[in-house]
Amino acid sequence: MLVHICCSVDSHYFLRRLREDFPDEELIGYFYDPNIHPYSEFLMRYEDVKRSCDAMGIKLICGKYDYESWLAGTKGLEDEPEKGKRCKYCFDFRVGSSAAKAIEFGQKSVTTTLLMSPKKDFSQLEASLKEAVSGYELEAVAVDYRKNGGTNEQFELAKKDKLYHQNYCGCIFGLSKQREAQNLPLSELASEINGRVLPGSIEERLELYKRVRECEEKGVKFHLSRKYFLNYRLLRGFVRVDGKVAPSYFLLYSNFKRSSVKFSVSKAKDLLDELRDGVTMMNLAKFNELTKSDYASVNMLCKNPPSVEAELNLRRQICGDFSQNPIIVLDQILEGRYEIYGKSVTYNDSREILVLE
Repeated sequence: MLVHICCSVDSHYFLRRLREDFPDEELIGYFYDPNIHPYSEFLMRYEDVKRSCDAMGIKLICGKYDYESWLAGTKGLEDEPEKGKRCKYCFDFRVGSSAAKAIEFGQKSVTTTLLMSPKKDFSQLEASLKEAVSGYELEAVAVDYRKNGGTNEQFELAKKDKLYHQNYCGCIFGLSKQREAQNLPLSELASEINGRVLPGSIEERLELYKRVRECEEKGVKFHLSRKYFLNYRLLRGFVRVDGKVAPSYFLLYSNFKRSSVKFSVSKAKDLLDELRDGVTMMNLAKFNELTKSDYASVNMLCKNPPSVEAELNLRRQICGDFSQNPIIVLDQILEGRYEIYGKSVTYNDSREILVLE
């Protein structure tokens, strides 16, 4: 039996139940989810599915991340609600590919772990399975393991085995609607151009669950603790000096009262910390001194910034604990007319922390 897999939380329990009900079947997992966005989230879910399947000794195949083909079929369905026409299209797309893969591998039946998801319409999924096998010598297996407490057992098992529990379905449309309803930014779609791992990001979760796998392989005891914190993303920021854009670096948690601030500097300085709206500026030489760095230019700083921890320590050193003053690094602070443009967002967030026991 080929089993289309959407995520580890659904598959971990679903595969166990399949083994109980179909003891003579060889189960082959097929992770095929080109709907997931961004790609880092696709990798995150695949790695945790692999971890689950490896623990059960189940062969896993990773399907192609064919995002553009999937996306082409969503035209006109962008604003559909959950369980609407877009979801039906998505089921047909993924289950159809799974049926084709089952035939390719000589399997006699096909199913999907989407059937386990409490947010999905069971009848839609059952119809997609039946349509996918139509005309082929292939059986559609649509079992309902949600009922009789199955959903609760599923989540208890996922928690016990420390699986990655994603906080959105997967596609960009569902994510956008969900974050809009939560009045939260689309932080999943915001990453630094230099690739630095930001707090609460998908990349941070990838690193966390890499450590989880390492601990499991070495037999190290641990638990995951959820911590709540104030998160931050810089959405836009640049500096003009006498009308010309100057290379600049905005420290994390630089929060702006207004999107545009203008002021004049009458004398060259290393550090200016009493500017309009709490803006603090420092030249690169001062930054290097305080951080014990040797950056040759602000452009190099932008391409290879310090760690998040080092940057927050610098903020604390300059402005004190819990500060959100805009702190901006320039190659030089010279006499002239300055215009600071900035837009940022702070929001309540949570993340998991690995704690060794």
